Amino acid sequence: MHIDLSDHTLLVTGASRGIGRAIALACAEAGATIAVHYAHSQDAAQAVASECGRGAQTFQADLRDIDATAQLWADVAAGYGRVDGLVNNAGVAPATPLEASSDDWQGAWANTMHVNLRAPELLCRRAIRHFRDGDGGRIINIASRAAFRGDTPDYMTYAASKGGLVALTRSIARGFGDDGIVAFTVAPGFTRTDMAQDFIDTYGEAHATSDLALDELTEPNDVAPFVVFLVSGVADHATGATIDVNAGSYVH
Repeated sequence: MHIDLSDHTLLVTGASRGIGRAIALACAEAGATIAVHYAHSQDAAQAVASECGRGAQTFQADLRDIDATAQLWADVAAGYGRVDGLVNNAGVAPATPLEASSDDWQGAWANTMHVNLRAPELLCRRAIRHFRDGDGGRIINIASRAAFRGDTPDYMTYAASKGGLVALTRSIARGFGDDGIVAFTVAPGFTRTDMAQDFIDTYGEAHATSDLALDELTEPNDVAPFVVFLVSGVADHATGATIDVNAGSYVH
């Protein structure tokens, strides 16, 4: 099967590194024009855009800020005129131990929910309205296996945010199919990224791989092809589905 995304413009959040970078590059290799979102790493984002080519541009927004998130979509739509797909990949996973102070606990929950759930729902809302004015569109939300099986106590904040993202995705799929809008969840397992390094530093890589069917951690490039496939349109009748990419660590 040959996938040609040359008529697609996609916004990929958190595209300066990790899974987002791999998604941006894989979609660009298939022909897509990529809006490369970043929060802080301007140089890294520009390097991704340069590698993507095909008119890729960078867009900065702090997804903890609702106004900045709304402006992100407005800037991308103004820059390209038409957006065909949204990939909500950006995420944070701060440790939130029960022993944390009340201020630290509340701050971690607020920031996690803003980046992992509030920003995606706001971008999805903007995308849906944009897609309804055209020929439809595709939304791919990057969740986590933690949405289904939970996580360690220190990371239940992260798991809760990703569980909400799955419910959001399924609601979009159920509610907007008549408008030509489809939505999917990709749920990676433990993946070797900068964000995962804190967990590895705390628990060790052996702990991260102990329940995998395969003998190695998932890499960002293992996740990206699934997004290319979903955004292409060949899987639209699977709208609402979750694609698990977790090295066989569980079946739900």
